Amino acid sequence: MTKLEKIDRELEKAREKAAEWQAKVRDLEKQRQEEENSIIVQTVRSLKLTPAELAAFFNDPTIIASGQLGPKSDKTKEDTDHEE
Repeated sequence: MTKLEKIDRELEKAREKAAEWQAKVRDLEKQRQEEENSIIVQTVRSLKLTPAELAAFFNDPTIIASGQLGPKSDKTKEDTDHEE
């Protein structure tokens, strides 16, 4: 076996391994997405909102603007008061 043939064999094995790892990555990404979706569904269900209430909740622009689901807290103000 020549050196070139040996390199070609190793290259083919490496390509096969790369394909296996890519499939594993895709599978893990799918599992992660499914788990994330499950968490979202559980969280929404725990709110026990009617479909109309849920639609109103998602259409509330203050939620999107503030980035939080509950009322705004004054924690930032409290933190700055303690730093002085």
